[in-house]
Amino acid sequence: MYKNELDRHIQNSTTSNSFVFFGQSSFLIDFYTKKITTIADASILNFYYDEYDFNSAKAHLSQASLFGGQNILIIKSEKKIPKKDLDIFIDLCEKNSDNLFVYAYYGSDHKTYTKAFAKKTTISVRFFNPNHNESLKIITDLAKTKNVNIDRYAISHLLNIHYGDIALSSNEIDKFKVYDKAITTKDIDSLVFGLAEVNIDELIKKILTKKDFKDDLSNILEHGEDEIKIITSITAYITQLYMFNIYIRVNGAPNALEILGYPAPKFVVDEKAALCLKFKPNTYYKLHNLLLSSELNMKSSHIDKSAILLSTLIRVQQLL
Repeated sequence: MYKNELDRHIQNSTTSNSFVFFGQSSFLIDFYTKKITTIADASILNFYYDEYDFNSAKAHLSQASLFGGQNILIIKSEKKIPKKDLDIFIDLCEKNSDNLFVYAYYGSDHKTYTKAFAKKTTISVRFFNPNHNESLKIITDLAKTKNVNIDRYAISHLLNIHYGDIALSSNEIDKFKVYDKAITTKDIDSLVFGLAEVNIDELIKKILTKKDFKDDLSNILEHGEDEIKIITSITAYITQLYMFNIYIRVNGAPNALEILGYPAPKFVVDEKAALCLKFKPNTYYKLHNLLLSSELNMKSSHIDKSAILLSTLIRVQQLL
C-alpha cells in the first residue's frame, strides 16, 4: 500500500501490529516508524543496520514484556533481512497482539517487498518522496505538534531554501520552538543557516550563465555536500525557472506568490525572471531529461558519482 492508505488505517485504528516500510523517502520511513512505535511502557529492542541478530530479535518477541506492556522490535537496515526471518517475526505478532514489529528497509530493492506479505496481516508500505504539497502538509502538522507559530507561506519558503528536503526543513522547525512569536519568511532568511545552499545557488548560476564552475564545485564537494543532493538541487532550480518562464509567457509578468506559493524578495524574482527567459521550453525539457537520468545513474551505479556529476554539468552547459 501507499502512505495515504496507511494514514487512513492509523486514523481509523485499523492498523496491524507488524509493518514493513520501504521506498525512496528515508524521512517518511523514519517518521512513521517513530509514530507507530512511540508507546508508553513498551519494551523496545532496536537493531540498526549491521547490528541485526535473528536469535535476539526472535527471543524479544517470544518472551513476556518485562514491564507488562508491549514488546516492540524495530529493525532498520539497508541490507535485506531474509524473508524467512521476517515471516517468523510477523507470525509471532499474529500469535500475540502485545507484540509490535517494524522492519524499516532503506535499500533500493523495492520490488522485493511490494507483494511479499500479501497473505499476512502485516502492513507493507512503499514511501515515495513527497511532492511540495505533501511536504507542506507534513511540516505544517509537525509545526502544530511542536507549537511553532508559522504559516504555510513561510513553510513553503523554508522548503524551497532546502530544495524540498523535508528532513532538513523538519530540523529547522525544532530550532524555531524557542521563539515565542510567529515565524515569517524574513525570520527564516535570517535564522536558517544556509551556507551550503548559498554556495549551491552560486554554482547553479555559474553553470546556467556558462561560466567556469569547477572551483565552486570542488569547494562544495570538499565540504561534504552529496553529489546526488547537488543534482537534485539543480533540477529543483531549473524547475522553478521553467515555472517562471511559463507564467511570464502567459501573463506577461512574474508573480512570486502564484508561482512559488510565497512572496519572495523582489531581487530574487527579478533575477529568476531575467534568467528563465534565456532558455526555450525544449531546452528545459532536455535539461530535465539529462539531470533526472544522471540522478538515476548515480543511484544505481557503483562508479564514481563525482565523475558523473562533472560530466553532467559540462553537458548542461552544452545544452544552453
